[in-house]
Amino acid sequence: MAMADDLSKLAELRANGGLSEDEFKRAKERLLGGDRSAAEDPLASAVNKFRRSRSDRVLGGVCGGMARATGMESWVWRLLFAAMFILAGAGLLLYVLLWIFVPSE
Repeated sequence: MAMADDLSKLAELRANGGLSEDEFKRAKERLLGGDRSAAEDPLASAVNKFRRSRSDRVLGGVCGGMARATGMESWVWRLLFAAMFILAGAGLLLYVLLWIFVPSE
């Protein structure tokens, strides 16, 4: 229903002169075809695929998931989080936030 509403708003804007014919075509294609540029963005797809590991875990599986996503070993990520915790205390906060908000595989 939302797509129909959006199409009718676009048609209304075109009829009122708010959109040119070319702008209307591009907006309609974007609406109907989806935004393919965002789907092809490698960073966006990597973030969407990031999951906590169930097999390579010590506490929450965050480092195991980061290792799988980046290709680095999980012990490197554990060392980085420990160093961040010791130096600034941010490592623990970041780990807990990732543990809470990143879904498990």
